[in-house]
Amino acid sequence: MAKLTINGKVVDVSNGMTVLQACQTVGVEIPHFCYHERLSIAGNCRMCLVEIEKMPKPVASCAQPVMDGMVVHTDNDKVRKARQGVMEFLLINHPLDCPICDQGGECDLQDQAMAYGYDRSRYEENKRGVADKHMGPLVKTIMTRCIHCTRCIRFATEVAGVEELGAVGRGEDMEITTYLERSLTSELSGNVIDLCPVGALTSKPYAFMARSWELGKTESIDAMDALGANIRVDARGNEVMRILPRLNDDINEEWISDKSRFVYDGLKRQRLDQPYVRRNGKLEPAAWSEAFAAIAERVKSLRGEELAAIAGDLADCESMALLKDLMASLGCRNLDCRQDGAKLDPTQRASWLFNSMIAGIEQADALVLIGTNPRLESPVLNARIRKRWLAGKFPIGVIGERADLTYSYTYLGAGPETLRDLVGGQGAFAEILKKAQRPMLILGQGALARKDGAAVLAAARRLAESSGMIKDEWNGFNVLHTAAARVGGMEVGFVPGQQGRDLEGILAGAESGAIKLVYLLGADEIDMRRLGRAFVVYQGHHGDAGANRADVILPGAAYTEKTATYVNTEGRAQRTKLAVFPPGDAREDWTIVRALSEVLGKTLPYDTQAGVRTCLTAKSPVFSAIDRIVPAQWGPFGADGPMDAAPFKSPITNFYMTDPISRCSNIMAQCTTMRRELAAATGEARTGTGS
Repeated sequence: MAKLTINGKVVDVSNGMTVLQACQTVGVEIPHFCYHERLSIAGNCRMCLVEIEKMPKPVASCAQPVMDGMVVHTDNDKVRKARQGVMEFLLINHPLDCPICDQGGECDLQDQAMAYGYDRSRYEENKRGVADKHMGPLVKTIMTRCIHCTRCIRFATEVAGVEELGAVGRGEDMEITTYLERSLTSELSGNVIDLCPVGALTSKPYAFMARSWELGKTESIDAMDALGANIRVDARGNEVMRILPRLNDDINEEWISDKSRFVYDGLKRQRLDQPYVRRNGKLEPAAWSEAFAAIAERVKSLRGEELAAIAGDLADCESMALLKDLMASLGCRNLDCRQDGAKLDPTQRASWLFNSMIAGIEQADALVLIGTNPRLESPVLNARIRKRWLAGKFPIGVIGERADLTYSYTYLGAGPETLRDLVGGQGAFAEILKKAQRPMLILGQGALARKDGAAVLAAARRLAESSGMIKDEWNGFNVLHTAAARVGGMEVGFVPGQQGRDLEGILAGAESGAIKLVYLLGADEIDMRRLGRAFVVYQGHHGDAGANRADVILPGAAYTEKTATYVNTEGRAQRTKLAVFPPGDAREDWTIVRALSEVLGKTLPYDTQAGVRTCLTAKSPVFSAIDRIVPAQWGPFGADGPMDAAPFKSPITNFYMTDPISRCSNIMAQCTTMRRELAAATGEARTGTGS
């Protein structure tokens, strides 16, 4: 501990802290632009100047380590004059763009100019102009506003791991630019918008759309992947205008992926805003009563074993729980929430969870990736892996596709044969795992969504057990999901009952005619051709594949339009909040299932959302521990059997279009086109190589 005096107050702080961090711990505000707690120290804006006794001039507090006996002054005449001088220099070339700048109202430069700046300028020469740079369809540049804080450069290099931004020139001629004058290719590029303290980097889709004070702000949860990133939904009226990250160190820190940030325009395109019933081969608008009557007419003539239900990737836990109870009341045991066909073991929670927890990645000292490309499947989680890799002494092995993951790794092999050898202790990496104190593996859906997925799951379990990953204080077995609904579906038990059919059994039954009615709860990723002549009920919010095949459409609400529960890949239950209302006659999904149950004569005993959540709590303790982790007991899972020699492949080939919302997004379509054009122009494949 170091003892120092800050503005006359004696404080004890940890050795290794900077003066700025020490001041923050005692509540003393230090203005700054270039400093960011998650980035390396640059010390180039000089706004954080403080006076330290026995030092000849003010020093940059962000780059000055604390020393025992220091006496620091942060608000005397000398410091105030120094800050005014720095602010005057920063504003020399900064244009008077505030009335037309998208950063207006939430700009660090505005705030600090008011609080610490001088009330006049002595600069009479012409201002410098800088040409705007092309950074792709997401980030808009007005580089004349840039104050050279280099936050964007450090983020791209350190966090995103894509070294595409840098500075050219020196002094007044310095410019921030992309090295090859092309679009940013990181899946996290939108975070530079939040990091930019001025209006140099802003959101291109949001340009000139709204002012911050016009927007209603709702704290919610992202559903574009299984990470469960904490977000803030900003809306004006009944339209989502933008999505921003919220701070949560246990999950997403303060980053979100580009898909999470920019997918919002897909929420207003191709929406289902009223029920439809297919008549004479054509879907026609109908009233709710007509749609329910059409379903009831078909259900009353069928036995339970002729019914089936499949939950999609964006379904919330409340609707899955009620639909499960409704199908059970009809005698149906043919249920599945694994629309990708993943062979997860419903009897063991540990078999489908990220048991180490996302923050636990930083405690691990060795990692094996099996059948997963985390850069595409969960970019923010991939950034956490990179963060641990940068800290050093973190060997990473990959079994599956070669890809540019933004960090170095040892490529072990392509498929199950390599996994089998690793389980048997063969190879140098097997020794690395055994010597590690906290080894971990991440098993992806590319390894589980195969016919031999259960055998792969069992092999991964044996690897975890033989490599010392399972200990009293550590569980290194982790499953990385790609769908926001998957873990929640497993927790509520939306899986086949005794002698019930799973996804493959349902599709095979529909083909053969044994299954005569299939209820799709937002399920769009299955092969619709295999539904045969079955009567299809589709409940969802977009006119995607499921709606095109449906005989009855029940319009539901998207994740920004309902208060609902989702469980992320680590088993953490979180809740979205209603930011805008569903369009037209669309309703929250659990209310649709509840109303349908009454028409079918199987009325469910849940009239309020509180009652539905009581139902959830009865199904799993996870739902009574919101925002907390309920550890899973370790036990046997998977199935012994032969594994196919086919290599593991990530289920995601186009990061920007993975669900009905993103497929309807014009912004995501632009990103997809950009990637294809870039690949064609450079001759590069989407995958890279490991080391």
